[in-house]
Amino acid sequence: MTDKLTFITRTGAETASVFEDLAKLRIAVFKSYPYLYEGSATYEMEYLKIYAESEKSMLFAVYDGSEMVGATTCIPLTDETPEVLRPFEEAGLVVNSIFYFGESILLPAYRGLGLGHRFFDEREAHARSFGTYKLMCFCSVDRGENHPQKPFGYRSNDIFWQKRGYTEAPDLRAAMDWPDIGETESSSKPMVFWIKTID
Repeated sequence: MTDKLTFITRTGAETASVFEDLAKLRIAVFKSYPYLYEGSATYEMEYLKIYAESEKSMLFAVYDGSEMVGATTCIPLTDETPEVLRPFEEAGLVVNSIFYFGESILLPAYRGLGLGHRFFDEREAHARSFGTYKLMCFCSVDRGENHPQKPFGYRSNDIFWQKRGYTEAPDLRAAMDWPDIGETESSSKPMVFWIKTID
């Protein structure tokens, strides 16, 4: 299947050229557990502006024909939203030495093809290319062990992330707000960070 796919890379202001595709993909993928995100195109387009406004941001995407079927983003932590930046500031870390990884998303039919590893390879290479960053990080939602909408047989990505060299940082916690599926009002969700040293 991968021989039929095309790959694009956009940086800085160029990322805006595919925001509509990325917004659609984010809404589709994040509907599923554990995010259960009741997304809107209006919110997505506003949120994604941070990538176009950052000179060092990067978006790497996979297309099958004209459809974006997978994507991943990264950005200097200092260019991220306050709720992402704050835990690192409060922990006394040097925030301008940290690169933040945003979403890493694939439609279900395209999983198991090695694209998840490709996404990490692309983001890690981009972060290393500047020669000034010391840490890479990302965050994931913590739904706990007994969430009522957790699918039977669900497996988290923890083992995959650990194999990539990332370690959960229990002292770095954040909260993000979004409406769950079927809700009209946003509610706060606990987020946990994972970090890796740039070698």
